[in-house]
Amino acid sequence: MSAEAVLRATLVVFLAAMLQTVIVSSLVIGGGAPDVLLVVVVAVGLVRGSVPGAVFGFAGGLVVDLLTLDTMGITSLVLTLAGFWAGRYGETTGRDRRFAPVIAVGTVTLAAGLFGYVLHYMLGEEVAAHQALVTALMPAFALNLVLALPLCALVRRMVGEGERTESSREVEVLLG
Repeated sequence: MSAEAVLRATLVVFLAAMLQTVIVSSLVIGGGAPDVLLVVVVAVGLVRGSVPGAVFGFAGGLVVDLLTLDTMGITSLVLTLAGFWAGRYGETTGRDRRFAPVIAVGTVTLAAGLFGYVLHYMLGEEVAAHQALVTALMPAFALNLVLALPLCALVRRMVGEGERTESSREVEVLLG
């Protein structure tokens, strides 16, 4: 990634983290709130790859953790894995697919919600499973799907495409 692309991606992720923390997290619709930062991190992963997705996921999660003073590191870890998973999907099968952002955002939203719940549970924090996995996650899932295409298009325009690697058409297996 060029220095200019890194700076633009940093700005986009920082603004998404600030927007998520200050405004969007308080917009509860149907029992859940959209996660703009998660959608932006997934978009960065799809556009730039798994390593930049993980790095910017960690950075955005760290900003949210510092601003909300929640259990430090949970958001960072969840968004690091979300960016990495989205990047791997973009690198392997989803790069040129029209609805790759919707598929990636939907899958990562569900996985991130479940993983976040498991992390809170493992840390001994009291979290109601029905509240975390049904009441809040399902509306957030729907809202994130609505935001997927416009935010991914915005991130693609702001951050730019990553380097394309040609996939091998043939695999040769060498034994012993």
